[in-house]
Amino acid sequence: MILLKNGTYIDWETLEFSQEDMVIDRGGQDQILDCSGMFITKSFVNAHHHVYSALARGMPPPAVQPSNFHEKLKFVWWKLDQGLTSEMIYYSALVTAIACAKSGCTYVIDHHSSPYATHGSLEQISKAFHEVGISHLLCYEITDRNGPQKAQEGLDETAAWLSINPGLVGLHAGFTVGDKTLAEAVELARTYKSGIHIHVAEDPIDEDVSVKQYGKRVVQRFKDAGVLDLPKSIFAHCLHLDDHERELLNKSGIHVAVNTESNLNNKVGYFSSRGLGDQIMLGTDGMHSDMLQSARAAWFVLHNSNDISLSDVYGWFRNSNRYLHKTGISGDFSDDLIILDYNSPTPMNAENFLSHLFYGFNSSQIRHVISGRKIILKDFQVITVDESLVMKESRRLAEILWRKI
Repeated sequence: MILLKNGTYIDWETLEFSQEDMVIDRGGQDQILDCSGMFITKSFVNAHHHVYSALARGMPPPAVQPSNFHEKLKFVWWKLDQGLTSEMIYYSALVTAIACAKSGCTYVIDHHSSPYATHGSLEQISKAFHEVGISHLLCYEITDRNGPQKAQEGLDETAAWLSINPGLVGLHAGFTVGDKTLAEAVELARTYKSGIHIHVAEDPIDEDVSVKQYGKRVVQRFKDAGVLDLPKSIFAHCLHLDDHERELLNKSGIHVAVNTESNLNNKVGYFSSRGLGDQIMLGTDGMHSDMLQSARAAWFVLHNSNDISLSDVYGWFRNSNRYLHKTGISGDFSDDLIILDYNSPTPMNAENFLSHLFYGFNSSQIRHVISGRKIILKDFQVITVDESLVMKESRRLAEILWRKI
């Protein structure tokens, strides 16, 4: 049993405040956390992450300076994912999971790529996440950009994973996925009652190639292939959609994962919620693992061009929880909680909670995290793994990876 004493609970859906002791039935030895003066609420979900980018921070610039988004993929990210080994993937996942725990994110929907270490890559990520205590929904990025053999390896890794685990069928983007691979991915998703997780219209190149090669825009192509009939599907980005594509997505109920900071970094444009309905979620696209930061960025950037309120963006922030519950995907539990040591200089209540969340909260105030009915962060420290040893080894592997690419 875990007993949370003297805390203030904030209902993540109604935003109602209540003073109560909370009991989490976990079996084993009893643990007590004194939450006096602290706030307890539901933990967070990242709707679109990239574990494979964890060792990129601070790496040397590419030999060829990218002049557009496609070149950034070609000279940076597609070089990095080709250099990953199984060990690097495992430590990338450990680093990511630790960062998630420290920022209150207990569930990650990840989109992975490692074309020269494909087999068993999702198991390596899962193993690391389990060790830290982070729930997860994984997929492998299938693409034709590395040739038919590598595309088949991606399909095989996906089938092997989905045969024993919940997950999604990952595709890179329409402009690197041919019709044959797309059809095989959709069939996999149907077989395992899954969905497609893919980057959509992140940059104009996606739409341009689709029209030129297939005679239709990206979302129409995916509709014709059956992707929009798979309710678990997640479309990341969705910046360069026309009104018809927005209507198709809205009617389908497919969820869109917004990644504001990544879009700013890549200079690909700004997300518009126009016509997309309420099935919008928030991710980080591998930039970091801090969902509070992601929500704040979405609000500050997008309310300048979108007719949205704090309540709307909070809805996006929490739609990842709703997506998991609505689709019946396990792992996001009602007693996955964060305890914030937030010493506000002003009163906080249900009426002004959102202002505090967007203008006051930050991950450094998250003192404890409970995930899967166990404490994984206690007094600001991850207690499930040795963070110092993980970081030491990740630095060693990062140097090896940088030399390779």
